[in-house]
Parts: sequence; structure tokens; C-alpha cells
Amino acid sequence: MASLPLEGIRIIDLGVVAAVPYSTMMLADMGAEVIRVETTQVFPHLTRGVLARPTRELARQWITTSGGYPNDREPGERPWNRYPFFNYMARNKLGMTVDLRKPSGLEVFSRLVRISDAIMENNTPSSLERMGITYEWLCGVRPDIIFVRLSSFGQTGPYRDYRAFGLQTESFCGHDLLRKYRDRDPSHNSWAVPSDHAGGLSAAIGCMMALIRRRRTGRGELIDVSMVESFLNNVGHIVMDYTMNGRVQESLGNRDRDAVQGVYRCKGDDRWVAITIATDEHWRGLRETAGNPAWCDDRRFGTVCDRIRNQDALDPLIESWTLQHEHREAASMLQSRGVPAGPVLDDADAYADPHLRERAFFVRLKQAECGEHLYPGPPWKLSSTPAAMRHPPVRLGEHNEFIYKQLLGYSDREYEELERQGHIGTDYAPQIP
Repeated sequence: MASLPLEGIRIIDLGVVAAVPYSTMMLADMGAEVIRVETTQVFPHLTRGVLARPTRELARQWITTSGGYPNDREPGERPWNRYPFFNYMARNKLGMTVDLRKPSGLEVFSRLVRISDAIMENNTPSSLERMGITYEWLCGVRPDIIFVRLSSFGQTGPYRDYRAFGLQTESFCGHDLLRKYRDRDPSHNSWAVPSDHAGGLSAAIGCMMALIRRRRTGRGELIDVSMVESFLNNVGHIVMDYTMNGRVQESLGNRDRDAVQGVYRCKGDDRWVAITIATDEHWRGLRETAGNPAWCDDRRFGTVCDRIRNQDALDPLIESWTLQHEHREAASMLQSRGVPAGPVLDDADAYADPHLRERAFFVRLKQAECGEHLYPGPPWKLSSTPAAMRHPPVRLGEHNEFIYKQLLGYSDREYEELERQGHIGTDYAPQIP
């Protein structure tokens, strides 16, 4: 098998929640040796779960992003190793534990920094600084280190120390107002939060660019990534429209300014199909697919502009046809006549989707504490160096012995002492709920 693009690169992962864990997953998929550094003394909220040891009754009350443990939401003996939201970003990584708040833990970390190429983190900016981990300190340990810092608002400016999840950063960017339903306020929006992944992607690209630069110059890099600034790229045209033209865009819901666009109910429970009618050719395709119903001859729908202007009247008529068909069937019928359409997929639909199956998008991984499951694979394909699933989702402290003894050179006696001090373990401290 050919070497992977980032083979030989070692990255320390200090990430929490989603942004950096997603970023380092992409780098690990390309061959980097990612070592996830955690502590057994503090539980990372919404990283390995909501609580370290939730009861089964409590876990069953949570929405899937808060719990969703496999086997009927069973937390198990070590729920932190079974948390799906963590596990889907945890493949191809190694895991160690150390308490960075202690001087002895900082010494362990410095040994790891000396043999690593990059460090990636997305904590509140002051968090690492309080422990003495700054770019200056890291450069003293390894002068050519690459330090990628991803935070909600960046490492400088008046909002530097503000804490925020993706939901808050998207609200700050105005995305919640743009993506809300036209007849509801943003509190009804879904939990889809792409800003975490947009920030993670920016961080991954920044890390790779710094690695290329270091290969050419020998110099390391401090990379400051703001999740807000990364995500604003996704709504850049709307920001420019306001900046240049003074126009404030309102929410369009599922609609489009230049086409009849909508998501229409289909036969069955909570089944929908997305349809776009942007041209007269699309309109003819819809007419033919629907059997040329009388409403297609309505003068209100005679031209592209007429149909957009009168979409409130047109939508229920289109839905009167889609309600007669299953969502995949409706989409397929429209597609066969050149109409842009697609079924709205829930999770089960996505796993069964013939296109994603043909592309082998989902990969099957088996982890000792949560069993065998399908996971979303890499969102790209490399022809000469395809991503390899080398490790299943990493468990807390899973590779402690390998990392401490083989990579860092600690003796058996030193290892036992660090274990006694609370650095090394595979369970969170008993006092953590």
C-alpha cells in the first residue's frame, strides 16, 4: 500500500467538543499520527458525553446528540467510550491521559511536544495559558513547532475570552436568522451546526500549509483560527450585499430568489422531497410527471417570474401531487424528466442510500466497548493514497503504555508513579458524576 500523504507527521490533539476533534480526524485519515491528550481528573462536557456516569434512565431522556448510546441508549460501564458524538470523530487516533495542571504533567507534555510536529486545540484562549502552555513556552521546547489555536472569536480582540459553542457563533454571524423558517423565530431551528466543521476544516488546512512552509523554511508557526471568521465565508455574499448595497437579506426558508424552490410532503410519516423549478423546461418536466393536471394551465404560473411571484398559491398544488408518492419515488420520477429533485433523508435513509453505498462512504468499525457500527467516512477520495481505517474510535487512555514507555521513554517504575499521581488511567476519577 502506498504511503499516506501525512505519514510521519505527529499531531497532538487537545480538542474539545467538535471543531478540533473533527479537524484532527481529517488529518489522521490522511496518515498523520494523532495523539489525543486527555485527563481523567476533569470531565470534558459535550466531548465524551454530558456526564461521565449517567444513569440509564437519564440517558434515555436525552436527545441523541446528548446521549444516543448504542444498544437502546445503554450507557454501559464506561459511557465516555460509547458516546456516538465523540466516536464518529475519533477514528485513526491514539489516546493518552495526563493532568496538565500539575508540574509533573507539564513535564510529560513537554516530552511529547519534543517529538511532535503540531499541536491543535480549541479551548477558551486563557485555559492553556493558565497552565503555562503558550506558544513561547512550546517554542522553548521545540523551536519549529506548529501551534494551531481554534477558538470562537480568535486569540485577540474584545471577544477573545467569550465562550461559545457552534450555536452561538452561528447566531453571532447571523446564520440563525438566515436559515430560520419564514413563519417561525430562530428558536425553532434544527441542531445542525456546520460552523464547528467549517472551523475544523480551516484549522486542518492551516496546519497543512504550515507543515509545507516548515519543510521549505524550517520555521514553525502560530495559527490563530476564529470559528466566526471561518464560518462567515459561507455567508460571504450576503455580507458583501449589505456592505456594498446596503441590503439586509431576510430568511427565505426553503425558497430561492430565482426559482420555485421548496420541500414538499410525501406519502408516509415525515417524508419530504426537495424540488427546484428554475426554467420552463423544469416546469414542463413537472407537468409531464404529474400527468398534466389542470392547475398547470393556470395563468398565474405561465412564466418563470409568474411562478416565483405566485409560489404561495403553487406550493399546495405541487404538494397535492407529491403526497401521492413515496419521497424516493417522487424524486426519481422528476429526475427522469430533467427536474432537479431529491428525497430528504433521515439517518436511516442515508445509511441505505444507494449512491452513498456505491461510493462506500460509510465504513464499518469495531470498538471494544460499543461494538461494530457504520461510521461516516472521509468526505473525499484520493486515487493513489486512499484513506485507511487504521484504528477504531479511541478509548480514554487506550494507548497510555505505548505512548509513555515506547514513545516517551518512561520506565516501568516511572509509569507506576505517574499512575499513582493520577495522570495515567482509563476511567474518570470516582468523584466525577
